[in-house]
Amino acid sequence: MRSERLGVAVIIGSTRVGRVCDAVGAWFAERAGQRDDLAVDVLDLAGYAFPACYPQRPTPSMRRFAGAVGRADAFVVVTPEYHRSFPASLKQAVDFAYDEWRAKPVGIVSYGSGSAGHYAVEQLRTVFTALHAVTMRDWVGVDLLGPAVDGHGRPHDTDDRLRAIGAMLDQLTWWGRTLREGRRAQPYVS
Repeated sequence: MRSERLGVAVIIGSTRVGRVCDAVGAWFAERAGQRDDLAVDVLDLAGYAFPACYPQRPTPSMRRFAGAVGRADAFVVVTPEYHRSFPASLKQAVDFAYDEWRAKPVGIVSYGSGSAGHYAVEQLRTVFTALHAVTMRDWVGVDLLGPAVDGHGRPHDTDDRLRAIGAMLDQLTWWGRTLREGRRAQPYVS
């Protein structure tokens, strides 16, 4: 089964006007897509018409997002850090799926001004742990105030960043394969 590619959904977590999340996400997805053991799919939350309030029944956009999460073997969430946490748009989307996250690995790419998104990573780890997902120890951080970012928020490839991406994707791939085989052998229960 090792030859079967791992389906990784890269989730662009900000929907703000003027965001750089799409630039950071595209940069990361290009790097991840260079690996022949991964099948990368980008889920940009700005492309979903989510309701402002949680409805009694799922909307078509909610079902489409939850379906994409359900089909993925693993995830990489790309998020900014806003006020020492992650954006409400990302929390809303995470809440629209539930069972679909269980027993799957999650990597995080974060960015911020000064902290490289460290606080958003810590908040997301707590949320995904509650959903029975496994977060990767290593993550990729981008300091938007640093010199290795262009004027549009797109990171430059540096040795440190490429090593961080490689380490996180190696971990994500191991956990993704292991958990996928585990779910096939026996459905996850909590």
